[in-house]
Amino acid sequence: MLNIIILAGGKGTRMKSVKPKVLQTLAGKPLLCHVLDTCRSLNADNTILIYGYNGQMVKDEISDSDLIWAEQAEQLGTGHAVQMALPHLPKDGKSLILYGDVPLTRLDTLQNLIEQNTHGISMLTMSVENPFGLGRIVRQDDKVIAIVEQKDATDAQRQIKEINSGIYCVDNALLHTYLPKLDNNNAQGEYYLTDIIKMAVADNIEIRTISPTFEFEIDGVNDRIQLANLERTYQAYLIHELQLNGVQFADPTRVDIRGSLKCGSDVFIDINTVFIGDVVLGDNVQIDAGNVISNCAIGNNTHIKPNCVLDDSTIGADVAIGPFAHIRPKADIKDKVKIGNFVEIKKSTLNQGAKVSHLSYIGDADVGRDVNIGAGVITCNYDGVNKFKTHIGDNAFVGSNSSLVAPVKIGANATIGAGSVITKDTPDDKLTVARGKQVVIENWVRPEKEKK
Repeated sequence: MLNIIILAGGKGTRMKSVKPKVLQTLAGKPLLCHVLDTCRSLNADNTILIYGYNGQMVKDEISDSDLIWAEQAEQLGTGHAVQMALPHLPKDGKSLILYGDVPLTRLDTLQNLIEQNTHGISMLTMSVENPFGLGRIVRQDDKVIAIVEQKDATDAQRQIKEINSGIYCVDNALLHTYLPKLDNNNAQGEYYLTDIIKMAVADNIEIRTISPTFEFEIDGVNDRIQLANLERTYQAYLIHELQLNGVQFADPTRVDIRGSLKCGSDVFIDINTVFIGDVVLGDNVQIDAGNVISNCAIGNNTHIKPNCVLDDSTIGADVAIGPFAHIRPKADIKDKVKIGNFVEIKKSTLNQGAKVSHLSYIGDADVGRDVNIGAGVITCNYDGVNKFKTHIGDNAFVGSNSSLVAPVKIGANATIGAGSVITKDTPDDKLTVARGKQVVIENWVRPEKEKK
């Protein structure tokens, strides 16, 4: 049986925020959510979340219905936090102890840590260049005999480079035995979880250790500076993995991935582009500078020109979008569509070969194949209460500066004269013009301001 205990009760005073530390965001989602996402892949029998400061905010943010919530009303140390889990913890099985502010420990690392617990305790350690402030791993004959915190360490112990990550896999029987015996007789007056190591050594229990592949896997977050540094480290890692798979970045330091980005072959991504949520790019996709793309699938050979916003939509193959276009949620852009500069598409289908080249708004519409929509065209889809649909038939031409007042149908092969306000269905194959007659007003004088 595998249990997971996540410590998420800290206030995070140095964050200078009303939000608990574990709700601060990294790569677009709360620190705690990174941990929970990894834990789901472990298929644990129980996950116990230890909450504390502003705990209701944590509960409101986290939707996992199968979590066991345990409150740490006072912040008395890591050992005290894990004690809160004991009433919910079976006597048999193992527990993986994690932290809500250490977000990037990889799944394979945790799986290895669990497998290495063959004698009762395994722990994640790592040798680092600057161990200041971190607990040191004290060894004798290569065996772990103690963990000493920075404030309690001797000068010789402070020279040790191997540090404790705080991440353990421990037999539940040992937790039930050792945790009630903890005391706070130390420099910080806290109940240290690390003291269970000292107890285990005294009982001749071998402590197995492993190291993660990347240092960021054990990096915790205490302030905004550490959060920003970890963000850049993580972004560099994500982009490096994509580069290894053939994605070309104009400048890898100037792209952010806040979710999942999957790319086909020969994809090019320019600077200052942000990917949010789940984004899929097909083969030979070109993303120019300054785009924000959220929860979109983009087909092969499509070109997204500079400074566009694409949100929760499907984009076909051989499509050109932008510059300065806004594709709003539930747009379905089929193959070979052209969407030009300053065009807004909302909850509409643009079928194959349709063109909306510039300065138009298409909302709640079904646009047929090979339709050509001129500059300044709008579908008037909202009456202040209800939304209505516009249907434009295949091969229709809608002249510039026309307003299509929904609900309305434009016939196949129809032509709408420029400047028309269309309020009724129009027939196939015909020219429809709906605009006021041009008149000249004689003897009209333009008003002028009084001269001072």
